[in-house]
Amino acid sequence: MLVVSLTKHTTNHREHNPQPQYTTMPEAPPTPDYNLTERNKKSLEFIEDVTSNPDEVQLKVLSGILTQNADVEYLRRHGFHGQTDRETFKKLVPVITYEDLQPDINRIANGDKSPILSSHPISEFLTSSGTSGGERKLMPTIEAELGRRSMLYSLLMPVMSQFVPGLDKGKGMYFLFIKSESKTPSGLVARPVLTSYYKSNHFKERPYDPYTNYTSPNETILCQDSYQSMYSQMLCGLCLNQEVLRVGAVFASGFIRAIRFLEKHWVLLCQDIRTGTVNPIITDPVVREAVLRVLKQDPELADFIERECSKKSWQGIITRLWPNTKYVDVIVTGTMSQYIPTLDYYSNGLPLVCTMYASSECYFGVNLNPLCKPSEVSYTLIPTMAYFEFLPVGVDAKEHELVELSDVKIGQDYELVVTTYAGLYRYKVGDVLRVTGFKNKAPQFRFICRKNVALSIDADKTDEVELHQAIEKACNHLIPFDTTLNEYTSFADTTTIPGHYVIFWELSANGSTNIPPSVLEDCCLEIEESLNSVYRQGRASDKSIGPLEIRIVENGTFDKLMDYAISLGASINQYKTPRCVKYEPIIELLSARVVSSYFSPKCPKWVPGYKQWNDMN
Repeated sequence: MLVVSLTKHTTNHREHNPQPQYTTMPEAPPTPDYNLTERNKKSLEFIEDVTSNPDEVQLKVLSGILTQNADVEYLRRHGFHGQTDRETFKKLVPVITYEDLQPDINRIANGDKSPILSSHPISEFLTSSGTSGGERKLMPTIEAELGRRSMLYSLLMPVMSQFVPGLDKGKGMYFLFIKSESKTPSGLVARPVLTSYYKSNHFKERPYDPYTNYTSPNETILCQDSYQSMYSQMLCGLCLNQEVLRVGAVFASGFIRAIRFLEKHWVLLCQDIRTGTVNPIITDPVVREAVLRVLKQDPELADFIERECSKKSWQGIITRLWPNTKYVDVIVTGTMSQYIPTLDYYSNGLPLVCTMYASSECYFGVNLNPLCKPSEVSYTLIPTMAYFEFLPVGVDAKEHELVELSDVKIGQDYELVVTTYAGLYRYKVGDVLRVTGFKNKAPQFRFICRKNVALSIDADKTDEVELHQAIEKACNHLIPFDTTLNEYTSFADTTTIPGHYVIFWELSANGSTNIPPSVLEDCCLEIEESLNSVYRQGRASDKSIGPLEIRIVENGTFDKLMDYAISLGASINQYKTPRCVKYEPIIELLSARVVSSYFSPKCPKWVPGYKQWNDMN
């Protein structure tokens, strides 16, 4: 972890702004090699420091990034010759999207080792769940970024311990998984950011820390087989049930999937605990050995779990099986909010805690009020993580310059723009944030939405254009039956675990031949085959998304939908069918008029890596 010193000028040259000025970056929290209370205090002091003078910290960050990368091709291409001031940076460097950067990304992926984006070697690519041309985006990163991410993680529990004391006295039961990775033609690894972190020495060789003391041994988290990983992590969590003080996963969907896994497999898990042996379905010898270090023969515990899991209702199953649990740590903002009722049911209303805000591009900030309601979650961006700018949303961006972190206004929505040490310059992340308040002088943001996302179950993000193109392809299957698609809409059904996409179709049959069910099932699969690689990975590999469903509705259903929208105040002249619906009464209206439904008969094709790389093999 990078630790740098903090000093202040004894005299202030900006008399109109009598704030301390930093000659170097504020001191990051130290490594965990001494008293926990003192370490927590240092972490909280660090947050106080950087939020008290966010603009000065941001100037230092920008200067540091531009100094470090002074000779990179990208900056020189835009007229940079060593300048480090903000005014020149904003004047010369354009605001960009991934598509603008893609030619440079492809050069690096194909083996160009010259300093294109970063003076430090690109150590790997982090694959973003946002897609470009149906593929995951590739975000460049450098070794030093692992230290920055670890630093942000180190702030989470000191913040949490202010609200929930005693968390160092037990364990966290977190269901953490690695995902598949691939290599670019140049040999660089491309993988999700969390897989990168879990496989790093920062995670695998972390010194003992009561705050990162998990029920899951590292070997179970790092198991490539998702079934064996889930089974072994659940088994260890059950064995240590009295020690568990907090439970969670990255996304709400992932934690619910773990509970549904328990519903299906508790008999086998109880048998392992009763006998002190690991089921033969766990074939990975490293995982078996790790589990046997935790597993002890305990018939009494097995009987207890069997009694609880045999009950008709699973309401409150988390607090019943893990009685000392104080909160559930999962992301429930954005599209994950659809899982809140299910989490409340299983947890007996335990606090749902969202601790941090991060992405493949950059780790951003922390929630300083972690016990707030999910609908009130706001994140304080830590100004040492990157250089942040904000593009006002709802305003003509061409007429409004991007604003600084310290200049945003409460109540205004902004699109986040980042400049990172790893070589992203004024990059539009695609997240829309709303300013809700301030911590000292640093703004706090509520995540509003991901731009242009229509459907999402897990890590997938499908926009309206992509969905429309996929449905157009599927409709080709209807042509031989002289049938056309009148209208359609969709929603993400999370009442099933895993959740799945539902498409409502209203058809117009001109011919007399009925469409065989197999043809409509083929339509489901055609849509899935046409969606992006993140969706297809969720279906085929991660099993985090269920089969896509087409529901055929009665003729006239979409007229009823329009009538309903007009009754709520929509203009008849401006009304157009929504391609994605979330409002429960509308879903109920559509569902009441379903005449038949069809599911994709198999998983869509998916292989690790990018299509252009696979084509080279």
